[in-house]
Amino acid sequence: MTGAELDPSFLALPYRDLGDVALSRARELGASHADFRFERVRYQRLGVRDGVLQGAADSEDLGFAVRVIHRGAWGFAAGVILTREEAVAVAERAVAVAGVAAEMTTTSVEIADEPVHDDVTWVSAYDVNPLSVPVKDKAAVLTGWTDRLREHPVVEHATASLQQVQENKYYADLTGTRTTQQRVRLQPHFEAMGTDATSGTFDSMASIAPPVGRGWEYVTGDLWDWDAELAEVPGLLADKLAAPSVEAGTYDLVVHPSNLWLTIHESIGHATELDRALGYEANYAGTSFATYDKLNTLQYGTTVMNVTGDRTVEHGLATVGFDDEGVETQSWDIVRDGVLVGYQLDRAMGRMKAELNGGRSNGCAYADSPGHVPIQRMANVSLQPSPDDVSTDDLISRVERGIYVVGDKSWSIDMQRFNFQFTGQRFFLIEEGRLAGQLRDVAYQATTTDFWGSMEAVGGRDTWVLGGAFNCGKAQPGQVAAVSHGCPTALFRGVRILNTTDEAGER
Repeated sequence: MTGAELDPSFLALPYRDLGDVALSRARELGASHADFRFERVRYQRLGVRDGVLQGAADSEDLGFAVRVIHRGAWGFAAGVILTREEAVAVAERAVAVAGVAAEMTTTSVEIADEPVHDDVTWVSAYDVNPLSVPVKDKAAVLTGWTDRLREHPVVEHATASLQQVQENKYYADLTGTRTTQQRVRLQPHFEAMGTDATSGTFDSMASIAPPVGRGWEYVTGDLWDWDAELAEVPGLLADKLAAPSVEAGTYDLVVHPSNLWLTIHESIGHATELDRALGYEANYAGTSFATYDKLNTLQYGTTVMNVTGDRTVEHGLATVGFDDEGVETQSWDIVRDGVLVGYQLDRAMGRMKAELNGGRSNGCAYADSPGHVPIQRMANVSLQPSPDDVSTDDLISRVERGIYVVGDKSWSIDMQRFNFQFTGQRFFLIEEGRLAGQLRDVAYQATTTDFWGSMEAVGGRDTWVLGGAFNCGKAQPGQVAAVSHGCPTALFRGVRILNTTDEAGER
């Protein structure tokens, strides 16, 4: 547990009593496994445009769910009425659903064992809960950001936003595990827009500050240099508007963590979710080229490629003490020395593939609301830095002709997580080891194994940044999860570069 404390208003809710009666009823009805999950998730979003608050919205998701294994099949039901009678009724519905599913289930559901965690508490690491800060104070920060950006003549419009989430969960099951948790996350953002008067070209330049599992101190403290970035972005936008369009071809790339995190997310994070690799997650951008038969043999990348799954890293968006199946979270290898050696698992897959993680889940079950069933979701999947002190400038100095990529923007990847292309916020031409001004209309394209197979070097610990997103989508019905991806700056050789304007047929 961190220095922050559980919200007293959550502790006052009747989750323990509801859990006791729901689990008791599931046991009476013969469930071989039953778990109870009670959640309150609070959301707040502010948006500002050109110094004017456009909106401030608060919402809350409150309810509970019962999941069972009965007659070898899953059953699930949820409710929002916080009474003992409703908890009993929800448990009965979950068992009834399992009874229907049992008639269509050809292989009985079994889940990996997990030690009992009796009445444990976990709170994420933050100093000031952003939801405790007055809206007027937060709006003042955002309007101030857009006012500062618009002082520069190139900036015609500026926007700023702040997303904040406080997530509280109570979990209990028939084995005696009971966990109570709280995590806070926020995403500040700003963007400047302008037009080049000569060419009529319109473009934008945004903050590269990552979303974080921190509190309000991220906005007001010294954790990110907002003043420096606000001062820098208008000039970067002006240079981008006047920059030449890239010549398509093959270039060496130096990719900053603010861009590379997204490539990791799409081509490694999703590809190594075991439900995708087994073909279970196939409808919604599902499946994976990294199928289970390739474990310990697939050369994912070069020997400098070491990737971990980690639900314990401090301030990670997917960091939590225990997952939504009562499993204590962990860190493990996914790619070691360029070879695929692991996957992300929940308890059912941990039991199914006993050779992985000692036949145990690695804590990757998550549901985004009390009304959704837990599914296997992504850990903080991160590329590890070099043990040596390698700077971004060191990597750039190795390149005769190339491009330095900063910031994320659009992307596209196929359902098997193999063929992709990514754009970015800022692209700088590299000539003879030095930056030589910005380029426009750049996208890099590759297959996953070709791209990671071209990675010659990674930066040291000082270049490593924990990036991420609030809005990773998966499953049907769709669920959204927040996840972080740490990585250093990295050097790639001979990557195909597209001119996006030419590809769109706009000239």
